[in-house]
Amino acid sequence: MDFRDDVDLDASQVEEGGGGFPGGGLAIGGGAIGVVALVVALLLGVNPADLLSGGGSSSGGSTGARPASDLSAQCKKGSDADQSEKCRVVGVVNSVQAYWRDAFAERGKEPYRIARTVLFTNAVSTGCGQASSAVGPFYCPADSKVYLDLGFFAELESQFGAKGGPFAQAYVIGHEYGHHVQNLLGTTRRVGGGSQGAGSASVRLELQADCYAGVWAKNAVDTGFYASPFTAADIKEALDAAAAVGDDRIQQRTRGRVDPEGWTHGSSQQRVKWFTTGYETGSPARCDTFSGAI
Repeated sequence: MDFRDDVDLDASQVEEGGGGFPGGGLAIGGGAIGVVALVVALLLGVNPADLLSGGGSSSGGSTGARPASDLSAQCKKGSDADQSEKCRVVGVVNSVQAYWRDAFAERGKEPYRIARTVLFTNAVSTGCGQASSAVGPFYCPADSKVYLDLGFFAELESQFGAKGGPFAQAYVIGHEYGHHVQNLLGTTRRVGGGSQGAGSASVRLELQADCYAGVWAKNAVDTGFYASPFTAADIKEALDAAAAVGDDRIQQRTRGRVDPEGWTHGSSQQRVKWFTTGYETGSPARCDTFSGAI
């Protein structure tokens, strides 16, 4: 996934947040399995408002982020995104949001609103409360920001068996911005959340976000940030990451059994299916996970 060397990056869409809150900010029980269970519950975008400590108002909260100019000095062109992980995040975020900006414009209704990504280490304050890196990447609807500890991607490989790679990261980011799109369209509010089970609203929201990530991937080269369409190897990275965080696969690894009644994100097969649906069709309209079987 090579960026166009001469494309301008907008680093203002990504903030570097502070670290800290050692030993606190988030109550995690049950030892190692409890940590994994929490990651499963929050991984790739479940609203953490009910699980993060500190509450948070709808007006958002302080992230403790350093000025975006810190990244602006490093991440100016697409060539920087090919050399630096942080700049690659900037490039992916720029491309994802460029796609959704144009997709919203085609609808002729409400405009797309930019959402920043906050890169943090160890812990961060959000509009949904304080979070540690144990929660994995997530979107907070209270402040309309995506939160990402880059160390998560190493854990995706070591703990969840994913092969990793740049496009696995891009898939995760695309998924989180899928939740932002759901928030803007009112989907999250209409269907609710917090439920569990193979056919629950939470699972359907997550699968739609997977589909939206696939839609962006199909249209990414048209945003002008990439030198060429993604390769089969790139897509394989995304599919591998999607399968690695399926509820059934994680339950089998951590509990030794699969319990569909406890699913919050969908099975490996479902996650792969809906990312593939988005990628093959390139149409958000084909991401209706709320009608019929999934």
